Amino acid sequence: MRTLALLVVNAGSSSVKFALFAYPPHDDPARRPLHEGEAVETGNGMSIRFDAEPAVAWPLGASDPSRDVLARIATWIHGQLPHITVGAIAHRVVHGGTRFMEPVIVDDAVLGALRTLTPLAPLHQPHGLDAIDVLRGAFPGVPHVAVFDTAFHRTLPRTEQLLPLPHAWFDEGVRRYGFHGLSYEYLAVALDERFGARAHGRVIAAHLGSGASLCAMRDCRSVATTMGFSALDGLMMSTRCGALDPGVVLHLLEVGKLSGDALGRLLYHESGLKGVSGASGDPRVLLAREAAGDAPAADALALYVHRIVREAGALTALLGGLDMLVFTAGIGEHSAVLRERICAALGWLGIDLDVCANAGHAQVVSSASSAVTVVVEPTNEAWIAARAAVRVLRGNRAA
Repeated sequence: MRTLALLVVNAGSSSVKFALFAYPPHDDPARRPLHEGEAVETGNGMSIRFDAEPAVAWPLGASDPSRDVLARIATWIHGQLPHITVGAIAHRVVHGGTRFMEPVIVDDAVLGALRTLTPLAPLHQPHGLDAIDVLRGAFPGVPHVAVFDTAFHRTLPRTEQLLPLPHAWFDEGVRRYGFHGLSYEYLAVALDERFGARAHGRVIAAHLGSGASLCAMRDCRSVATTMGFSALDGLMMSTRCGALDPGVVLHLLEVGKLSGDALGRLLYHESGLKGVSGASGDPRVLLAREAAGDAPAADALALYVHRIVREAGALTALLGGLDMLVFTAGIGEHSAVLRERICAALGWLGIDLDVCANAGHAQVVSSASSAVTVVVEPTNEAWIAARAAVRVLRGNRAA
């Protein structure tokens, strides 16, 4: 018996995540995928994992590695999952610009329009669009749906969208968009289910992974966020600098004589935790080095926490107080030490962490007496993309 499934693809700058969800005739997809995997860049090649199978590595060749990964995923589905029929494919696309505020079925015209947005996200947009291109060939006749990371932030107030530049640039699309939208949309759903009215209050969600941002939510909607025009803004990240004085950029160009490409590599790939520590963008590595007396590692971690606390304070001011703080993504979900440091610095808000619950990565890690509920909630961006695609396709058939 064959199973109709929906493939979700999240093609990033250094990894490709993929998952197959059962394609339901009426309801939303189940939140747990039937199959999943991930391909990541290694020091000298790529490594891909299918379900619980051991990862397979191969060296980088002359071909485009991301397209090679996508071809391998298609081959695996066709060859190893003969009981699966892919009925639709959902793609996380980083940037929807001002035109695409909702998920959309992709045709040639839509794909062309999305390519014009590449200058807004030059390191991310091409990978998502290449995935659409490759998989349209691998699964002919299957509908594709683009789901946008910027879409959740369409509720940002106009003042939050504006940048202090001549207004003509705003009309050209130079504005604050916000990112990590699929993650925040999942949190809005999950928190509403589990906490009810409290989740509709004044909430700050912290998506702390390789990329990192904060989102201030009221009534489960985005009202402010730390990433703005690009995914380079806001918090210090694993290898990205976050918010930076524009004068520093001018200095790097004029005095440092960096080319545009070199500047991009520096700000996206050689800064953040990796740049300040001089060692790694992985907090686990830096915490071990800090314990061994490594001063640059300690500086990197201190600055990382400092920037999160500083931005959280600003968002709390915009919200007029704070009812709930939520940690998600790789670092947010798994680093009890960094959660503890962040919450300690935000203790003035009335946060009282339950040390044992935090160490055990419980869902609620604040004490019963804490004025702010502190939550650890694993994100599920793939399910949000799958749900969005099913609803769009079902609506299209009804129309």
